[in-house]
Amino acid sequence: MSLSKLIASLSLLWLCATAIPAGPGYWPNGTSSEIVGGEYSVASYGLIGNYDGTNWLNMFDVQAIADPTHGFVEYVNAQQAQQLGLLRTQGSQVYMGVDTTSVLDPNGPGRKSVRIQSKRAYNQALIIADFAHVPGSNCGSWPAFWMVGPNWPNQGEIDIYEGVHLNTYNQATLHTSPGCVPSVGPGGETGRRVVNADCGAGGGFDGCGVMSNNPTSYGTAFNSNGGGVYILLWTNSAIKVWYFASRDVPANIRNGSPDPGSWGTPTANFGPGCDYGAKFLDLSIVFDITFCGDWAGGIWGQTSCAQANPSCNAYVASQPQSFADKHRATG
Repeated sequence: MSLSKLIASLSLLWLCATAIPAGPGYWPNGTSSEIVGGEYSVASYGLIGNYDGTNWLNMFDVQAIADPTHGFVEYVNAQQAQQLGLLRTQGSQVYMGVDTTSVLDPNGPGRKSVRIQSKRAYNQALIIADFAHVPGSNCGSWPAFWMVGPNWPNQGEIDIYEGVHLNTYNQATLHTSPGCVPSVGPGGETGRRVVNADCGAGGGFDGCGVMSNNPTSYGTAFNSNGGGVYILLWTNSAIKVWYFASRDVPANIRNGSPDPGSWGTPTANFGPGCDYGAKFLDLSIVFDITFCGDWAGGIWGQTSCAQANPSCNAYVASQPQSFADKHRATG
């Protein structure tokens, strides 16, 4: 069985001197996030944030909003999330999950879930996220870990961890206004380019992506492989994404002295061809689990999931047990 839940800690946040977007973000009443960062040397790192079970609920806003990607989901508020057990801390870890018991009306509001967005926004950062468990590879599921600016797509979006349905390969995607056409950066990348060359394709909705070549980089296979770490390095000259299984995480990450130059070829290496300083500004961190909607629902008929039910919404509504299992994180 598989699982629609996420157990994670954003254990290190350092500042350095065809996918549908997971966003846009949501800022109520014209407000904005506290902005951290700016121009820093690539060789200079300093810890500016450590998000884990001790402070997670104070560092993120729980967003009970209509899903901007039109998913079959009901995002609940912080009080509901905690009362329903959909958001809680487990020691230093954080659990996010979805309703796994209710049989729903496919024409109703959708399956209860959680969406959170960081109170702070960042400019140029090295972000290291440690996942003990992620949502399983389930028909209808669309989880994401990403960053987004308040004026979408003009301030950009970076999808770090994202996928749909039965997939086990992660996809990293950039969404911008037109004119960001990144080539592969120096040193190469292990993934393969997908979707479009211009990250502003389709008004930013289509974006430009890199599909991982690692079959354990997403979903159920990621969990079976023992969890892992995702890393985003965002500078003026490049955006890179690495994935390491937990047993393979470099020692310099574990001991708090990250050295990207020692990590080998990244999965995604967005290099020359984009003004990253202009296209990506004031990005907040977002975690969410939605269902169906623009991407997962849009390609439903092209997947084997449609053999179980011709409607994505109807499948998710009638199969709560598909989004629960007995796994618990031990790390």
